[in-house]
Amino acid sequence: MIRFWLALALFIAWPAAADEPLRVATYNTGLGRNGPGLLLKDILDRDADILAIAEIIATVNPDILLLTGFDNDYQIVALNGFNALEGLGYPFVFAPLGNAGLQSGLDINGNDRLRDWNDAWGFGRFEGSEGMALLSRFPIQSTRSFDHLLWQSFGPAPLATDGTPFFAHWPQLRLASHSLWDIEITLPNGPLHILAAHPTPPVFDGEEDANGLRNEAEITFLNRFLSSVPATDDRGLTATLPATPVILLADINADPTRGESLKSALQHLLTHPRLQSVPTMDTVDWETTGRLQVDYVLPDKALKLLDFGVFWPEDPALLNTAETRHRLIWVDIEMPE
Repeated sequence: MIRFWLALALFIAWPAAADEPLRVATYNTGLGRNGPGLLLKDILDRDADILAIAEIIATVNPDILLLTGFDNDYQIVALNGFNALEGLGYPFVFAPLGNAGLQSGLDINGNDRLRDWNDAWGFGRFEGSEGMALLSRFPIQSTRSFDHLLWQSFGPAPLATDGTPFFAHWPQLRLASHSLWDIEITLPNGPLHILAAHPTPPVFDGEEDANGLRNEAEITFLNRFLSSVPATDDRGLTATLPATPVILLADINADPTRGESLKSALQHLLTHPRLQSVPTMDTVDWETTGRLQVDYVLPDKALKLLDFGVFWPEDPALLNTAETRHRLIWVDIEMPE
């Protein structure tokens, strides 16, 4: 009887027919604060920027949404509070804390002190700072995180001017600046995998180009995993990405032709034989560089691409209230029968 009611609850939670378009999106909300608990306070206070971001999401109305730039906590209290705002209410969420702000116990920045911001596995003011969260109207069947993978397995070491490794603890450094996820979602007509990431910005460094090299290495992981190269997850299990359809959702922090990022891995990703080519669309407006594409939704070639877009209306009032420089990017797809 318990199984019956669980199945009934899942059926009710699902959107309607299997042949309806599925809208999948990603959005860097810019909802990072200077300390833990501050975002929750602002959500409870119903700050105007938070309500504007929720309104944008409700307007686009994605069925599956990856949030980046969102302060997470152990019990997902802030995410649950945000999800309870008008027009949202996703029944399934996944938001573990990643590497951002997670202290390594190492003196990574070499200043003879521990527990600086730069001594975390990924840059962050606190654990969960500006993290990732997946929200879905469909059940999340299984999840895999790859936050313990080593940077050295996916790219070269940043070098100091004398040619030595820039980081004293280079062999121990982790690849993911935030998180790398493979999430299986159960749709009415079959499973869909979401490959989610938020590589580090390829700026804010020196001649060693540490952030540029890490950004490139994180994208290299995505290329390899999409190419069926086995990877070991944080539970120690090694497997490949299944052949079932996949959609890449990411704030990659890199434009294919503009900006300071290295281009090779991104160009490979955008032409990956497993993924469809979606036209370039500006997704961010930074004061220093202007408009760039750094956020991506890239569907499997097995999926029928019906429509795509970026939330960039002519009336900027809502965007200005939302404050984040990023724009929500989405695609409509149809699953294979």
